[in-house]
Amino acid sequence: MSFYDLVYNAVKKVPKGRVATYGQIAAMCGSPKASRAVGYALHLNPEPGVIPCHRIVNRFGGLAPKFAFGGAGIQRKLLEAEGVTVRDDGTVDLSSFGV
Repeated sequence: MSFYDLVYNAVKKVPKGRVATYGQIAAMCGSPKASRAVGYALHLNPEPGVIPCHRIVNRFGGLAPKFAFGGAGIQRKLLEAEGVTVRDDGTVDLSSFGV
């Protein structure tokens, strides 16, 4: 199984209404220092409707500035539709919504 397959499987485990960080996904894949590689894998998400990459945020809870699947603002809309509160500064409270 490739690293990307591990990433996609890990992301599928993040429940609706929750978020995880790139670093958490990297750790789940056995490569805790590979958060940037996780981001790249998600940018190449082969199944955007199936692999919920919108649930992945940076270590501060920040959304992607240019979400790959629909542009800026789409990640916020997808998360809010799942009940995740996104602050005005584009961050999510990880203590409330993190896995």
